[in-house]
Amino acid sequence: MTSNSRVVGSIFILAGTTIGAGMLALPLTSAGLGFGTSVAVMLGIWVLMAYTGLLMLELHQHMPLTTTLHGLAGQFLGWKGRSTATLAMLFLLYALCAAYIAGGGALMQEHLKNLVPGLPPFSGVLVFTLVIGLVVSLGTSKVDMINRILFVLKLITLATALVMLTPQVSSGYLLDLPLEQGLLVAALPVIFTSFGFHSCIPSLVRYVNNDIASLRKIVLIGSSLPLVIYIIWQALSFGTVGQDGLMRNNDLPDFVNSIAAVVHSDWVVAAISLFADLALATSFLGVSLGLFDFLAEKFQRPDNKRGRMQTGLITFLPPLVFALFYPQGFIIALGYAAIALVIIAIVLPVLMVRKARIDYADASYQVAGGSLGLYLALLVGALVIIAQLMVAFNLV
Repeated sequence: MTSNSRVVGSIFILAGTTIGAGMLALPLTSAGLGFGTSVAVMLGIWVLMAYTGLLMLELHQHMPLTTTLHGLAGQFLGWKGRSTATLAMLFLLYALCAAYIAGGGALMQEHLKNLVPGLPPFSGVLVFTLVIGLVVSLGTSKVDMINRILFVLKLITLATALVMLTPQVSSGYLLDLPLEQGLLVAALPVIFTSFGFHSCIPSLVRYVNNDIASLRKIVLIGSSLPLVIYIIWQALSFGTVGQDGLMRNNDLPDFVNSIAAVVHSDWVVAAISLFADLALATSFLGVSLGLFDFLAEKFQRPDNKRGRMQTGLITFLPPLVFALFYPQGFIIALGYAAIALVIIAIVLPVLMVRKARIDYADASYQVAGGSLGLYLALLVGALVIIAQLMVAFNLV
């Protein structure tokens, strides 16, 4: 049996992987849905992602402890599956980096304007990318140390913001109904992306020695914590600003300013602003480090000053260019990340489980739902991709 400390630690690792900068986009993308409808959508997405997380455990029971997503895909789907997993992971990491640079750059620009008036509009994006890029280039150990400090500060500022905003909530705002049905389509990809945790499952499998009973608790409880925090965050955002106020927000600085206009408390505004900064910084650190190491391995760049500089350029330059051309592209990039996440978190697990249930018909652990559950998961995944394509082509 796995020790309770490892189970608890794994639960927080999974929850921490899930709760990131995407949380900041939830009130903006779901504003037109109203609080009740947005919560219902989040509940549905949570059920889907917890289900496919359990499917990943079903696969890992047949494989060695060190198996990664690419190893699983190669074992059950061959070279095509492994190549698909690699491309999807690469697309997901670049899209998330682009989102975080755009969002972090916008907030950084607000801070810089107060310090040095008259700076060009792209200054925030450049400074934010340069700072994070320098930290990532220092190596994993330095990133780990810095990230731990920032993560603790993020939790403190989040708790502070939640406590201080609660008295400002107006219950009437929480009863607003959806404005248009098409807004559900626009919100679906970003809400879906906010529940992605599947990339950390192989690491947790190794950590608890593939103890399926413990892993089931980790997936179900670990994915439930973000759901609860997201619902509280939605309630506070809708309850303080209201649906109309949220609909007028185009980016993160607008969101922070709208709260400031309602709350009239410098402490609350400072807590929300600092939480937004830390959420973007910690998310960007984790994702960019993963992309940096992935590219260094793929392009076989040496671990010296010149090699790390080359890897840094191919890591940060593409998402930086996106953020420069689309300075308000935070939500746009998160939407595109949903396409890759559908492949990683739904399509590949479902296809691999179908193959595994043929190869290992007498497996000791099998997720409930049978073939119907697998097909329903694929259907919802297809709907998320269709929704993002409709947004991309301005059909909603």
